[in-house]
Amino acid sequence: MKYYKKISGERLYLSPVNLDDIEKYAEWLNDLEISLYLTGTSEVYTNDKEREILENLLKSDTDILFAIINNDDELIGNLGLHQIDYKNRKATFGIFIGEKDYWNNGYGTEAIKLLLNYGFYFLNLHNINLEVYSYNERAINCYKKIGFKEIGRRRESIILGGKFYDEITMDILSNEIKNDFSNMVENFQII
Repeated sequence: MKYYKKISGERLYLSPVNLDDIEKYAEWLNDLEISLYLTGTSEVYTNDKEREILENLLKSDTDILFAIINNDDELIGNLGLHQIDYKNRKATFGIFIGEKDYWNNGYGTEAIKLLLNYGFYFLNLHNINLEVYSYNERAINCYKKIGFKEIGRRRESIILGGKFYDEITMDILSNEIKNDFSNMVENFQII
């Protein structure tokens, strides 16, 4: 099987990243319409470069990366927790949906909620933050709807097309999101 259902939702599931998908990730990251919303907009990604990046993330003790898979077992994006600090119970979050047909249909929101619940209720994290560019209004609205709050703004720190944009930092605490895994945990029995 190419993917494993680590965390299941209604319309998608999160699976460990499969390195056989390197070419698809490189394709997405080289698409300016997609990468415009990511930190590596000006980067050029070869298959070898993307393989190296993913292999390093997968070996890391402070990063957890998942593929976002629809219920037809198709890869649509990825997301992860980075710079995980288990002692202080915090991490940084990142996501992208590479398949444009899945934009603006709630798939990102569902995937984020699954990952937040995993981070808060299985990894015992308390604070998860993210950074987003001020021109990415779609993502900002999604994050606010989930419960993220703006905690800071680095003004005019990104230049794109000759115009400056702010870099916004947002975070969410474990007590600010519904525990969607409580039924799973309550029904779990140790034999």
